[in-house]
Amino acid sequence: MREEETGLDVFGVDVTIPSVARMYDHYLGGKDNYAVDREAVAELDKVVPSTRPLALNNRRFLRRVVRILAEDLGIRQFLDHGSGLPTQDNVHQVAQRVDPRARAVYVDNDPIVLAHGRALLQENESTTVIQADMRDTEEIFGHPEVQRLIDLDRPVAALFVSVLHCIPDSSDPAALVRRVADRLPSGSYLVINQLVSEDKTTRDFVTDFMDRSTQGNWGRVREAHEVERYFDGLEVIEPGLGEINDWRPDSEVGPRQLTDEWYEFGGVARKP
Repeated sequence: MREEETGLDVFGVDVTIPSVARMYDHYLGGKDNYAVDREAVAELDKVVPSTRPLALNNRRFLRRVVRILAEDLGIRQFLDHGSGLPTQDNVHQVAQRVDPRARAVYVDNDPIVLAHGRALLQENESTTVIQADMRDTEEIFGHPEVQRLIDLDRPVAALFVSVLHCIPDSSDPAALVRRVADRLPSGSYLVINQLVSEDKTTRDFVTDFMDRSTQGNWGRVREAHEVERYFDGLEVIEPGLGEINDWRPDSEVGPRQLTDEWYEFGGVARKP
């Protein structure tokens, strides 16, 4: 029986509902997505046509940040919240090129991410993926795999890369960041960015469209000043907060946004 007939895939996932992780996978040129995800992308592109280069540049930012954290700042432990589907140059691959002993834990609540991640990582004892809601800090830090790989007596990099717009205001993304920061030792780093727009029409359209398309698995496109609150109590490192393309760029060569209706805003901060 085909997926279209049952509405479920081999992982028991409802393939009639778009997934943010699978839509992002499609934007990155991946193959772990379904027709419903591609249809949602096509509709989104009609209003925010710069989304594909935005997604590609977001991935470049992730690679850049992890390399700098590992190479320049000595971080060897990474906790990636809302990691999404595996693609080329994942966090552990970038970090382990600097130090093969670097460790990474990926956290996502999508069962497809879990299945594909475990297949990718089954021969890498320093890396794992766990299925959990990134809002459940207690469950994540209490998970046996996190306790196996993450030493909370040493600095950790907690990543929230292009995921906090998936958290509704009722779950308070700023409070989520604070909960995670509170669990980390001094000298740890938090990498945070999310989709923002200065245009209310864009914010409202994308928020409403994604909320309806994903049946509530979405939060809100916010304004830059709201994202700045996520960094309260932390020491923002140079070059500060802003559009992520401007965060320590290593090349002028990259996908260019043809429109600026929305962008990724954030940066990197150290826990004192």
